[in-house]
Amino acid sequence: MGEKDPALEVARSHNSGITSLNGAMAKEDDEISNSALLSFRAKEEEIEKRKMEVKEKVQAQLGRIEEETKRLAIIREQLDALADPMKKEVSLIRKKIDMVNKELKPLGLNCQKKEKDYKEALDAYNEKSKEKVQLITKLMEMVNESENLRLKKLEELSKNIETMRSD
Repeated sequence: MGEKDPALEVARSHNSGITSLNGAMAKEDDEISNSALLSFRAKEEEIEKRKMEVKEKVQAQLGRIEEETKRLAIIREQLDALADPMKKEVSLIRKKIDMVNKELKPLGLNCQKKEKDYKEALDAYNEKSKEKVQLITKLMEMVNESENLRLKKLEELSKNIETMRSD
């Protein structure tokens, strides 16, 4: 979070030549932009943290399911060898495990899709942020240029008035 956006720094440096009113507005825009950026980064970190928690839970579930599947396969073989009356219950549990495995696959795909959507949204946000900084920079340049032109015009008018008085 300690990194400074070079485009924001450029926007701030252009701000120094603007009148105090425009300077206050630009500073407010910068504060709003910084606040939005900090808020976005905090949300981004929270989303990343939650995403990792979900991935870890899914991986833990997958690991447990695989272990249970192996254990049940061994038990099944032993039961088959003994012709145990519990064979029916083991079969039911195996079917349930198979169903859970089938349910886990779309969940994993859903995680991947959401991760892709998140990346796309983040890229779009970053692109718009860059565009905003460029527009702010352009605006400040235009305001400075306008002020300079108006000052020159005022000086010319003042000189015209002075020459009219002296005539």
